[in-house]
Amino acid sequence: MVENKKDDPVCRSTSSLEGRLVAHSPGHQGVWHWYEDHARGTGELARRFAEPWGGGELAYRLGRDHDIGKGSCAWQEGLVEEATTGRKVRRPSHKDAGAFLFAQAARQHPVLTPCAGVIEGHHTGLSAWSELGVRLKGLMRDSSEVDEAISRVAEVMPEILDGTCPAAPNWLNPRDKTSVEMLVRMTYSAVVDADRLDTVAHFRPGARLRQNVDMTELWERYENGRQEAIAERQRRKEPSWLDKLREDVYQEAIETAAGEPGVYRLHLPTGAGKTFAGGGFALRHAALHGLRRVVVAVPFVSITEQNAAVYRGLLDPERGPRAVLEHHSAVNFETADRRASRSLDASGNVRRDQNRTRLNRWAKLAAENWDAPFIVTTTVRLIESLFGNSPSATRRLHRLANSVIVLDEVQALPDTLLTPILSGLRELVEHYGVTLVLSSATQPELAALNPWQSGLPQRNIVANPAPLFNRLRRVRYEWRTAPDVTLGDIAAEAAEHDQALMVVNGTKDASRVHKMWLGDREENPGVLHLSTRMTGGHRRETIQTAKQRLEASLDTLLVSTSLIEAGVDLDFPRGYRARSLPESEQQAAGRINREGHRPTEDSVMVIFEPRDGLQAQMIYNRCGIAAASRRFGEELADPDDLDTLRSYYQHRYRLQTGRSSTDPNGATGEAIEALRGKLDYPEVARRMRMIDNEHSVAVVIIRSQLHQSDWHAAQDAIDQLRRGVPTPETYRTLQDHMASIPQRELEMAISAGHTVEIAGDLHEWTGPYHPQRGIEPPM
Repeated sequence: MVENKKDDPVCRSTSSLEGRLVAHSPGHQGVWHWYEDHARGTGELARRFAEPWGGGELAYRLGRDHDIGKGSCAWQEGLVEEATTGRKVRRPSHKDAGAFLFAQAARQHPVLTPCAGVIEGHHTGLSAWSELGVRLKGLMRDSSEVDEAISRVAEVMPEILDGTCPAAPNWLNPRDKTSVEMLVRMTYSAVVDADRLDTVAHFRPGARLRQNVDMTELWERYENGRQEAIAERQRRKEPSWLDKLREDVYQEAIETAAGEPGVYRLHLPTGAGKTFAGGGFALRHAALHGLRRVVVAVPFVSITEQNAAVYRGLLDPERGPRAVLEHHSAVNFETADRRASRSLDASGNVRRDQNRTRLNRWAKLAAENWDAPFIVTTTVRLIESLFGNSPSATRRLHRLANSVIVLDEVQALPDTLLTPILSGLRELVEHYGVTLVLSSATQPELAALNPWQSGLPQRNIVANPAPLFNRLRRVRYEWRTAPDVTLGDIAAEAAEHDQALMVVNGTKDASRVHKMWLGDREENPGVLHLSTRMTGGHRRETIQTAKQRLEASLDTLLVSTSLIEAGVDLDFPRGYRARSLPESEQQAAGRINREGHRPTEDSVMVIFEPRDGLQAQMIYNRCGIAAASRRFGEELADPDDLDTLRSYYQHRYRLQTGRSSTDPNGATGEAIEALRGKLDYPEVARRMRMIDNEHSVAVVIIRSQLHQSDWHAAQDAIDQLRRGVPTPETYRTLQDHMASIPQRELEMAISAGHTVEIAGDLHEWTGPYHPQRGIEPPM
């Protein structure tokens, strides 16, 4: 154990500050952030965040000791010089001292030793244990480079040398390496969020933590809002048989909400009121069981936009803090910091981008942390939080404890990642107080996969969904799979009808079809286009336009990528879907005769296979394609046949799974699960990316068509990122103005001068933006 070396010479910085250590430079009021205030403040917050899973004392210790390395003279003098001169100064790393001290104490409970990585990575991200373990062993042999910092901090906080180790949560099995891995993740999240919040509170004394919301009150607000919406709808038109069916479904979901926490399945056909039933079940269940948050995760941004609007209308008060947070955008600030660190000159000063580095660091402090009671996010953001290793991605993870997670359109989870996803979700259910809702019209057979094969019961929210599917079968399928079918053929056939939806497999195909329909015209109000190359606001406007035209019986042709297939409330009389997987085809069919006002025989969904379009096997799971080709098609089953769907999923998973959950020969992520057991956080994060870099870059576009107030709000948010101190609200404002393009296109745009950096890897798009199609794909 390190001795308290009171006879060491006092460094210049502590002399000038009356012997006190500092954690951060003075805030707006000129007051230094004293080390002991930040250490204890971070520890207390981390304790509060980790108490739901029995990790409060562990999180407190790690939070209290996370900055011990700042006690060194070199670090203190560097901060004082930086604060007094305004010049960026290279300071020594401060991550090793606290990690070393915790690893020493953890010899009493070796299973907790990997938690030293929480301190070591609180700025840079969780490291692989294979590397961190070597580093800690080196410090155990020779601790001279951390002794000074520990000694100086002990002078103001002698408790750091008490040598005790907090106990592990009583449920932790030391032999279950993935449980240890998840405990490190959750504790890391609690400490990182606490550190960021305590730092922000210093620089912004008025900043306050959001108070916990009474979930009973939120549930009552939801139910009252729903009743008002129903009454308003009934004032406009008589209730239909479908309205009655949806009400029955909703009431059964509310009754089931009294069941014990665990895993539930919400298996309903499209149009049966899944959004309302899922939200009602989650809020009622949270209120009855004392849970603190509802998180709804959906696969497509378009669904977050529509669902968030529905939930906001029911839950957000006219005045006061908003209850609903929509989060789907992400900015990588760690990448920006690494670029900045490489630009330091030989003397340790930043060459040109000092201001940019400072702003990126402020931007990290404001990264989204899910501090609202009702979150609507994407599955990508949820999985990034669960399996990422960077501070900005992981700081919100602890908010999932004691929450209801609704995985909407659960069939969209990628097969290649199913084993670690299911294993991680099981951890949340069994040890972190989570109730998980699997919501879909095409429920996958997840119990057939190893992580869920035993000991994890799944209960149905609606006990017997099969009759609902029979009653709500509203389309007739036709098939166009001859070798000579083209996109032009199908586009021409669709254009023969007054109203038709065409769903294709990629943005290039969507752009081509839209141009075919326009012909020589620049625009046509009845010809619409939808893809992620359009901003969120633009997509919402297009969906609203389509809905209004359909309700007014106006000519409407809409071509879309798969983003329309779930959660988008449109009702076309006829549809065309490029061959994909049966669950996708059934979801597309959910936009046809959605309200059941037309005879089923007249409501046609055409499945076509264009020889000149993007082929299904290029973008969809190949084992899924193989399993589907034997079961669905002309003279075979239709995509809404429940028994055939069940057989299809089982066959699809059998084609891919290995002999065990860690079999590297499996194709459902077994090798990633093995990496989790090795605590290789960076590699797990790399492999768990749900969207390939070719499709994962968001850019901000301020469209000229925006209302003046929206234009100014967006511009103010960009300016705040570039010059000021952003908040989470800054990013929430910009989400409506973001579109997605491939990484390679962003790099080309940067070279061509069509983008301007905002913060981190987020850029503003200044290149061409088509008023109907958004950022055009290169042909």
